[in-house]
Amino acid sequence: MGKFVIRKTNTGIKFDLKASNGEVIATSEVYNSEQACRNGIESVIKNAPVAAVEDQTVEGYAQEKHPKFEVYTDKAGEFRFRLKATNGQVIAQSEGYKALASCKNGIESVKKNAVDAEIVEA
Repeated sequence: MGKFVIRKTNTGIKFDLKASNGEVIATSEVYNSEQACRNGIESVIKNAPVAAVEDQTVEGYAQEKHPKFEVYTDKAGEFRFRLKATNGQVIAQSEGYKALASCKNGIESVKKNAVDAEIVEA
């Protein structure tokens, strides 16, 4: 079972979604309050399981409706994903992956782990 870990940063508060093996599979933006951070977690729990995957690394890719995972290539040439809520806001993003298949596995892990993840404070 995964878990959401809420932690303070120098500029606010954020969460990491960790898989059962302890690996961070998604990270949030920095929020101004713990309540806003918890709202972000609720949004991930609600949206991740039903989100479509839009692979922007493919030429002429099909645009999906929100909520969705967007797969893209960053400036370093690594594959990343971001989860967007129904309103189009980015609610979580991944680290960089060397392989597209690994990035897509990360999305599946978020979909699976977010649903019943416990919420803890670091």
